[in-house]
Amino acid sequence: MKISGKTKIVGIFGYPVTHSLSPLFQNAAFKASGIDFVYFPFLVKPGDLEMAVKSIKSLNMAGVNVTIPHKKKVLAYLDKVSPEAKMVEAVNTICYRDDKLIGYNTDGKGFISSLTGEGGFDPQRKRALVLGAGGAAWAISFALIEAGVRRLSITNRTKRKAEVLLNHLTKFFRDKCEIMLVDFDKVNSSTVMNNIDLLINATSVGMHPEDPLLVNPELLTPHTFVYDVIYNRKTKLLKAAEEKGLPCLGGLGMLIYQGAYSFEIWTHKKAPLKKMRDALKEQRKCFVT
Repeated sequence: MKISGKTKIVGIFGYPVTHSLSPLFQNAAFKASGIDFVYFPFLVKPGDLEMAVKSIKSLNMAGVNVTIPHKKKVLAYLDKVSPEAKMVEAVNTICYRDDKLIGYNTDGKGFISSLTGEGGFDPQRKRALVLGAGGAAWAISFALIEAGVRRLSITNRTKRKAEVLLNHLTKFFRDKCEIMLVDFDKVNSSTVMNNIDLLINATSVGMHPEDPLLVNPELLTPHTFVYDVIYNRKTKLLKAAEEKGLPCLGGLGMLIYQGAYSFEIWTHKKAPLKKMRDALKEQRKCFVT
């Protein structure tokens, strides 16, 4: 990689950020496309976020990705926000253009592209159950409704967080689909599981080998597609789905697609998805068991 005074800088703001795979596949994408960009991870403490965002302008960066814990707080420091990011109330991509910092959210779009493109699952008129009420659940829930699901059920161990998401979704999509809350202690029932076509784990449960299963896999029906946003390992949920012969996907595709949309926002060029995926596959041999 040759860096000069013409090289455009992009990166990712997070705390922590050392685990991020984005530099790996984004730099591979820039190299494959012959684009003079370079991508760095930036450790940004919560108290330094405003200063870090202002530095995008002062350093004439092309933009950055934004990850935990900054996705919501960064909204206050931007000049403009896309409709998707405004609805989700979170930003994962910032582009610096025409002296303005513009915020986007590509997470939901990345999820749908993975679900349909890799999984071959069309969410139109389907019934989905989302486990979780954090940032991933917000983006995925909005994207599923936009993609035409017939019914969206939400559940979370902390009920109040699920209620906040439910109320927010209802405000935007009251007449677009049926949106309902499921008590977490009632998820593992045949009544719930018999009436879904798509199960999404949008929580962090599964990142570690000792993490429990949030759902009883014996209740999963043959017509259920299982998606787990965790991408650092094959989770117990995915293994259980495979054992039952159910179609399923981990979150690696969502990671790649959301990054590809960021790439396209910054460069105005089509992202080389295969090169991005190949870079991750090569690295995964080292850290995935």
